[in-house]
Amino acid sequence: LQKSLNETFGADRYSEARKEVLTNMFSRPMQMALYFCTGVLEDETLFRHYALNVPFYTHFTSPIRRYADIVVHRLLSASLRISTPIKMEKEAIQLQADHCNDRKMASKRVQELSADLFFAIFVRVRA
Repeated sequence: LQKSLNETFGADRYSEARKEVLTNMFSRPMQMALYFCTGVLEDETLFRHYALNVPFYTHFTSPIRRYADIVVHRLLSASLRISTPIKMEKEAIQLQADHCNDRKMASKRVQELSADLFFAIFVRVRA
């Protein structure tokens, strides 16, 4: 898809803007990644990363960014026996994952609405 988009836009002064807008629009329908506790979900096909084509996948960034990343770091550290085991039931971990998913979706929705608002203002000013 990316190759096709790159070949389609031409080389005029608006081509980069068209490419950016359409790339953003095409990526919106993609399924958002969700946090979950593997001990709660029995269907291992849900652990798969479709785009990377790997059967088991976990993702995290620096633990200073998001609480969910702190939890993942702690769980991985405990599973590798680098730190003490986590004293939480899997259901409690899943509740935290659900909360993180809810907040992430709310944040994404606000971001999308903000972009829509500023685009509407931009069009109104230019009209």
